[in-house]
Amino acid sequence: MNFLLVNDDGIESEGLHALANALATVGNVYVSAPATQQSGKSISISLMDSIRVNEYQVPNAVKAWRVDGTPADCTKVGIQKCAEEGAKIDVVFSGINRGSNLGCDTLYSGTVGAAIEAALHDRHAVAVSVNNHDAKHFDTACDLALQVIDYVMKLPVNIVVNINTPDLPPEEILGIKIATLGQTNYVDEFVCKEDDIYVLEGYIPDYSHVPDFIDIGANCKGYATVTPIQFDLTAHDYIEHVSEWNLKI
Repeated sequence: MNFLLVNDDGIESEGLHALANALATVGNVYVSAPATQQSGKSISISLMDSIRVNEYQVPNAVKAWRVDGTPADCTKVGIQKCAEEGAKIDVVFSGINRGSNLGCDTLYSGTVGAAIEAALHDRHAVAVSVNNHDAKHFDTACDLALQVIDYVMKLPVNIVVNINTPDLPPEEILGIKIATLGQTNYVDEFVCKEDDIYVLEGYIPDYSHVPDFIDIGANCKGYATVTPIQFDLTAHDYIEHVSEWNLKI
């Protein structure tokens, strides 16, 4: 099998290298990752700017490209470059991200955005994250990534699998929950640091009261979570309601 590995933390990220090592045991790994940190870029692409793409060395990768662009750019470039190499990508993995991508974070996440870009290119896709910005424990995330491959191949390509693990040794993780996305509400604001210069600052509230069938609740209690997500944002339950509005042209 051929895997494309992308991320938003950058091509030197420890999480990306850990996942490359794991995937190389079961298939051919290609890497297309950002030159610099690109967290929070969602599914943005470089429309008005040119980007630089260079071949790069990543251990256990057949080939790798360093992309001066967004995570979604990396997915586009990677699929294109692999095709030029004669390699059709079976599954795109995005991660392993340092920091969770739970609940509404998926709307901001460059990790999830890169995976959704893969789905838009009719490729199966998996986003993988560890819930700590200084994550040290990637074993469980790598193990789950390998476990889901056969299952993901049987899903429609518009379904992205979102994996989040606590930053704990495998023996300390309580189990796996198949969970829905939660409603994450950060306590944050843009703080003025000097004249006209603002920086976003805040913190994540305690979600320990949230039930285990919701990703933010399960993860903070010590469970790994797996959530199937899709990019159809239509509020289907309200289509009939809105069709009754008396709108005219």
